[in-house]
Amino acid sequence: VQLVESGGGLVQAGGPLRLSCAVSGGTFRQFAMGWFRQAPGSQPDVVAWISPDAETTSYSDSVKARFAISRDNAKNTVYLQMNNLKPEDTGVYYCAADPKGVYSYTPANYPHWGQGTQVTVSS
Repeated sequence: VQLVESGGGLVQAGGPLRLSCAVSGGTFRQFAMGWFRQAPGSQPDVVAWISPDAETTSYSDSVKARFAISRDNAKNTVYLQMNNLKPEDTGVYYCAADPKGVYSYTPANYPHWGQGTQVTVSS
């Protein structure tokens, strides 16, 4: 299973950014997907999660009402729409896949990870 993120970059505070994660190999429609953020010197923290059928989503409190996770199972792609970005949203964003398809905020439960994409929010 391979995951490739794209869409990161430099944005001013208050602006939007949309991340994409293309997944190949395995059966994407069975995967639960998570987006994680890693700040320098820290462990990755989950920011959003989506169920295999896209019916259920979950967000960390820090991004709730600003970020939206979605997926297109026909395109094997998961997205993270980020609005009203804040400097504290800066970090490397990773998408991760869990073939078990269950809800988890624990990085260790995700066996497949992308290479990450840098998001920098300037104040």
